Amino acid sequence: MLHRLSKEGLICITQPNHAWVSGELARAWGNEQFGQFLPPKELCLAAEQHDIGWLLWEQAPTLNPETGYPYRFTELPTQVHIDIWTGAKQLAMPWGRYVTLFVSLHGTGLYERYRSWQKNPESSRIVQDFLNSEYAFQEQLIATLKNDPHYVPYVTPEVIKRNQKLVATWDALSLILCQNVSGEQQVEQVPTADGETVLGLTHVNDDPHQIILSPWPFQESEVRLVYEGRLLRETFTDEMAMREALRRDQGLTLTTILTPE
Repeated sequence: MLHRLSKEGLICITQPNHAWVSGELARAWGNEQFGQFLPPKELCLAAEQHDIGWLLWEQAPTLNPETGYPYRFTELPTQVHIDIWTGAKQLAMPWGRYVTLFVSLHGTGLYERYRSWQKNPESSRIVQDFLNSEYAFQEQLIATLKNDPHYVPYVTPEVIKRNQKLVATWDALSLILCQNVSGEQQVEQVPTADGETVLGLTHVNDDPHQIILSPWPFQESEVRLVYEGRLLRETFTDEMAMREALRRDQGLTLTTILTPE
């Protein structure tokens, strides 16, 4: 779950809703500088479903007693987080092998980039077991895709690496936008047609709904994103009361407009 502060209270955005925004970014992506990506439909779907492992947890989010709010995705205990990502591939498989591959690659990529888990021996054991299992699964999946003439061009190491970075880019952009992170932000290692670049994000006149991206990575001259959150007006000490508050009719439609510099 993502948290977004507002004057009325805390806006909670589910991981699948955040992933929906990632998919919208993917579908709008591509121009002369940033190039295209292949296979387009499968990778857009992978971006949209990259947090599919969170579906069950989001139906009954747990309470963080330290904040009185549902746990943010970065606050969950290591074992809970690992359980979510371990189950992701089973949930993704009905969408197809290529989608499942990039859901799995995104999960392992998170633990490869963010290594705070290495500070604790028990967390290190849990995460390393997860990584070893996922790496083996990914190898098996790639092997089956190499036997499929349709997917042979899309499972070379170069294409897989670029596509994995694209999914990570759309995820990072969506996280910044959904949480309305203030100030100037950057997303690094963004694939272009012939290399990589850094994307800069700046609010227009401090308007939380309008953001400038530079350089501009999209096909059209404006991208309008519409997504949803749930408003909590108070903190909680009781988990069931918190869940009930999330279920009540406090839904909010959120809009973000992206424009070039």
